This record gives sequence, C-alpha cells and structure tokens, in this order.
Amino acid sequence: MGYADIEKTANGYLVDTADWSEDMAREIAAEDGISELTQRHWDLLNYLREEFFENNGSQPNERHMCKAMSERWGETVGTKELYDLYPKQPSKQATKIAGLPETKRKGGY
Repeated sequence: MGYADIEKTANGYLVDTADWSEDMAREIAAEDGISELTQRHWDLLNYLREEFFENNGSQPNERHMCKAMSERWGETVGTKELYDLYPKQPSKQATKIAGLPETKRKGGY
C-alpha cells in the first residue's frame, strides 16, 4: 500500500505510525516537494523516529534537532541547514515524512 491508500489526517500526517516505511517516506517527501532524500534527510528522519519511539512520544523542536545533527554530523548545524533539507519548516515537514503525529506546538524555539 502506498501513501495515497493510507489513512491520514487533514494535514497529511499518518493516523497510524505503523503504516510508515522508508518507501512511504520517499512518497511523502516527493509529494511535499523533496525529490530525493539524502543521507542527511534520513539522519534527521531517523533521529525523530528514535526520539518518538524511545522517549515516550518526544517530538524535538528545531533547536534540539540542530543540536542532535551537530553531534551526528560533527559540525555546527543551524536552522538554515535544517530548512535547506526541509524548507516547509523542519519540525513539521520532517515529522510528517517520518510518519509521526503532527506536533501541536509552534515552530522552532
């Protein structure tokens, strides 16, 4: 089953996180204007999924994403780098592509 066949919220987030797969992430990304998921895209998606499933549904804000990716990539990462990957707001767009529930908080910090 593809993304078109899966139950989603009005904003396109998966209703059931178990429906997610890497192929589905590629479909969601393409539909959202990201033609290719690079290793850096996957690093952030995997981080978000790890945080959600291993830390009681934690959904990091952009500041925490920057810190985690700085550690993972061995360089200082700012919000600009995250927006280069996910231009429609990383805390929302990456969460959607990662197959996680929509976060209700506002933006970055």
